[in-house]
Amino acid sequence: MTAGLDSLSVRPATQADLAAVTETISLAFHDDPTWSWGFPDPLTRQEQYAVFWRFMIGGALRYPWVLMTGGCEAAAVWIPPGGTELAEEDEARLGPLLEELLGERAADGLELFARFDAAHPHEEPHYYLSLLGTHPSHTGRGIGMALLAESLARIDGEHLPAYLESSNPANNHRYQRYGFEAIGEFYPPGSDIPVTTMWRDAR
Repeated sequence: MTAGLDSLSVRPATQADLAAVTETISLAFHDDPTWSWGFPDPLTRQEQYAVFWRFMIGGALRYPWVLMTGGCEAAAVWIPPGGTELAEEDEARLGPLLEELLGERAADGLELFARFDAAHPHEEPHYYLSLLGTHPSHTGRGIGMALLAESLARIDGEHLPAYLESSNPANNHRYQRYGFEAIGEFYPPGSDIPVTTMWRDAR
């Protein structure tokens, strides 16, 4: 446990934690510039997120690398080397799910996923931080960054690099403090706010 977490513990999430992790991530990403672009109506966004993020997080729970603090004050969704966010059978469900949630904007949603995939490096095995969020009722205490530090300590124990996409430029400096460096950027279709791709060398 990292000192910054004080009395909070960190453990892998299980299927029993799916609802709690989904809630934390959904609320944490409510005003995220990339994902609020994808789900533009703030009045329906949390309802849509509850379905969308549950689907994505549920896929990641195939691995023991969805990490959470004891009360799910913060959650980190990691994909281990060689893994994928979604199982093969779930990949085919993504398009219909976006059509159900986004209607005529589903094509833009699929294009955004394609841009995430195109930017993702594949030359070297690495851990991929798909999502990191703190429940709004627990922000300002450093819990999310402490969870990141604990995650990276575990990854450093395996001497492997890590990769993430920062979907909010305001967070880039936070990741840089933990050894991530910007390696590129891309934009959601029609958006002028970049997604920054970031890499942290093995330690």
